[in-house]
Amino acid sequence: MVVSALLAPDTSAQRQVVHSGPPAVGPEDAVITVHGFCVHAAASAALPCDTVITRAQFDRLAEALQPDMPRPLRLKVASSYARTMRMAAAAEKRGLDKTEAFAEELQYARLQLLSQDLIQVLQKEAQNVSATDVAEYYEEHRRAFERATLERIFVPNSRRVAEGPNARNGADLKELAHALRVRAIAGESPEALQAEAFKAAGVTVANPHTKMENVLRDSLPPSHEGVMDLRVGDVSEVLSDPGGGHFVYKMMGKRTPALGDLEPEIREVISSQRYHNSLKGFEGDVVFNDAYFDPPETRRHQSTQTHRLHARPAEGPGPAVK
Repeated sequence: MVVSALLAPDTSAQRQVVHSGPPAVGPEDAVITVHGFCVHAAASAALPCDTVITRAQFDRLAEALQPDMPRPLRLKVASSYARTMRMAAAAEKRGLDKTEAFAEELQYARLQLLSQDLIQVLQKEAQNVSATDVAEYYEEHRRAFERATLERIFVPNSRRVAEGPNARNGADLKELAHALRVRAIAGESPEALQAEAFKAAGVTVANPHTKMENVLRDSLPPSHEGVMDLRVGDVSEVLSDPGGGHFVYKMMGKRTPALGDLEPEIREVISSQRYHNSLKGFEGDVVFNDAYFDPPETRRHQSTQTHRLHARPAEGPGPAVK
């Protein structure tokens, strides 16, 4: 039997020996055996030819394709690899590796692989975040990490149902919001004030909740972010949003988590920012020739086709395009 090792042998690997439990697969043990196939078998070989790929060889391939490749995916790659070897050998016999098209495909595939390898390197470099980097980012963005406990009173900008002589219009509800703010400053319960606001606006809620916990600055609407600068016990001005309503906030508490609690999150943010910044140098400053990629006759043809689709009658074997 002729045996062909398609991948380069790993002479430095040593066979593992396990004295208990299931037998281990050593570096030189076969993990893929393709029976009846050899890429470089001699034409005069009378014996059957097998291609054998060892664990060390396949590990190198898997690591190159995807570091730390999970075992289920390794089996899929192995199955595809065995089939691809046979197909590639058949293609070479037909001379497909000598065509101009293959040369272009090979050049483009080379560019893709180099680009993918560079991406892996850039990602690894971006993950090299020092303790100093984390501490500096924490100090520069301390305000963004503040967590607040707020009480919020919401007054809709119009009644849901306007009925009866006591129905309030939009202007009345805005005045109500200012009156509720004054009462909140005086110490009245925000939940009681919220219930009054909903009743005036025709909103039926059994137990209106006003408390908001662990609020981050960027979790608030942009026009409401100033609420985070309130001191504990302070009440905000009435913040009116045209599409929403009127809001009054009371600061109940505010804290900033310790650096140690935020370190994993900060490392991830810095790493992501560095990676995306490293990609910016490869983007933009490219000009595409519209005469080639988007010629006027193509646009006219597409416009005509779209017009015909819209003009298509509803009757017929197919559904009408609206």
